[in-house]
Amino acid sequence: MTYRLFNRLFLLIILFAPALAPAQNLPVPAPPIIGAKSYLVVDATTNAVIAEHAADERLAPASLTKLMTAYVVFQALATNHIRLEDEVTVSEKAWKTGGSKMFIEVGKRVSVRDLLLGMIVQSGNDASVALAEYVAGSEDVFAAMMNQSAASLGMSASNFRNATGLPDEQHYSTARDLAKLARAIIRDFPEYYKWYSVKEFTWNDITQPNRNRLLMRDTSVDGMKTGMTDDAGYCLVSSAERDGMRIISVVLGTSSDKARIDGSQALLNYGFRFFETRLLYEAGTPVVQARVWKSANETSDLGVLEDVYLTIPRGRYDSLEMVRNVPAVIEAPVAAGQPVADFSVSLDGEVLLTESLRALTDNPEGSLWQRTRDSVSLLFE
Repeated sequence: MTYRLFNRLFLLIILFAPALAPAQNLPVPAPPIIGAKSYLVVDATTNAVIAEHAADERLAPASLTKLMTAYVVFQALATNHIRLEDEVTVSEKAWKTGGSKMFIEVGKRVSVRDLLLGMIVQSGNDASVALAEYVAGSEDVFAAMMNQSAASLGMSASNFRNATGLPDEQHYSTARDLAKLARAIIRDFPEYYKWYSVKEFTWNDITQPNRNRLLMRDTSVDGMKTGMTDDAGYCLVSSAERDGMRIISVVLGTSSDKARIDGSQALLNYGFRFFETRLLYEAGTPVVQARVWKSANETSDLGVLEDVYLTIPRGRYDSLEMVRNVPAVIEAPVAAGQPVADFSVSLDGEVLLTESLRALTDNPEGSLWQRTRDSVSLLFE
């Protein structure tokens, strides 16, 4: 069997994987080969990289730009700078903006809510510019806000010049940066993220379907955004959840809508079939108990303040090795939340995770008698 034929058969298996039962204890093969300039697949909870190819290459993001446009608008809503019910007067610039359209009309008033749906579902460039002008006064100032938000999210390889993704040599991003942005939208604005699963939207008596056809193909997919220009090619950021595990896929620079859909589906299926995300420790649950010397409390429960998850090859959970590093001597005072120990998790000799263990309760200094007694005892430790 030739290598090309083998790869085609493997891609077909991955494409139709949802119909099969989840595999256990399978060796992890290389990810499917798709016709994209760049891609990245990450777990949305842990940010663990499941698969990648040229994920740091700067490319034109096309309408994936509107993820950042939406993020800035969502921030403005969260800070009460604007409201969903606000009426926006459509400018001539917004009305004239080329490319995909919501078909708003110059001089008419449209709510922020409808403009967001027109941008998210219909990918309206006109809606994007109208929102940018309403939030910032002009699209140029809004682009500066986009770059400020990108910097705050750690999107160090991105630069935005407009709210639409229309071509500009200085307008670029990467698969890794766009995955950071997708995670931030899902994490920070779940009340608005649900709009990315809306399958069609009607405005001005014109009904347009969501261009993300994965929404219609795979019921586990509930977002996010397509993009296409001659320079960028066909792009897609997609997010799916199965059995409590959420995966984000970013695919940039394919040759057709079919290629971006099939490629994204294959990458999502690969991630779900061969990887799993498990809860290691729940926030506030004791992991270990430690002796605290010279304290009013002789012992203190140590744990984590936030849930700790780990993404690993499917079926390898029982092979994880846990090492807890607790100092031999811990002396009061120890405040609740203070890091006093740590633990690491390894698989096949590779350290996957290191986290602090923190005191779950306050441990104030004890009485004079307790301090004196423990000071003497420590001489013999």
